[in-house]
Amino acid sequence: MSRDYILHRIRTALGRGAGQPVADPPPARIRVPQVSMEARVASMVERVRALAAEAVESDDPRGFVASAIAGKTAVASNAPFLAECGIAGLPGVRTGITDREELRELCATADVGITSADYALADTGTLVMLASPREARLISLLPPAHIAVVPRERILTGLDELFSLLPNPAELTSSMVLITGPSRTADIEQILVRGVHGPGILSVVVV
Repeated sequence: MSRDYILHRIRTALGRGAGQPVADPPPARIRVPQVSMEARVASMVERVRALAAEAVESDDPRGFVASAIAGKTAVASNAPFLAECGIAGLPGVRTGITDREELRELCATADVGITSADYALADTGTLVMLASPREARLISLLPPAHIAVVPRERILTGLDELFSLLPNPAELTSSMVLITGPSRTADIEQILVRGVHGPGILSVVVV
């Protein structure tokens, strides 16, 4: 089957003729539902747990993290919220790292990476991480376990609300990472394996 014939079939299916310019794309349809904060938090916790991750609501995130990392090595991002919660000052937590190579070596040997999140999506239990000196990507992607401490005010309804706030993320960051549950793959013989491309253990603390 020739290339010209294939392209002809595609054009015909789209209702276009040869040489006809491509029409402008339709406008984006963004719909942001009205959902109470309590419902957002409940949905976030439910969705995260459905992904085989841990999710808790806590008024004492410092205590939760201290218990979770007891006897382990941990590296924390430079997110101001972690400092506000007292997590950055916990014994055994390394933070304030700005040198890339030092951070890479530390993340490669740490048991736990601790971050906040720029946003969270209630409908899928997704963490939204905008790469920056405050939230280095390595901390949420390289250690085998990831703890994300998120203030409830940052929980959005879903992607539509996210892109209504950030219509062009590339203007703010070199990358936007969406984390939905622990890292997993079933590429080989449909056998589910966790922790292949990132942390196999995820805990989300909603403050």
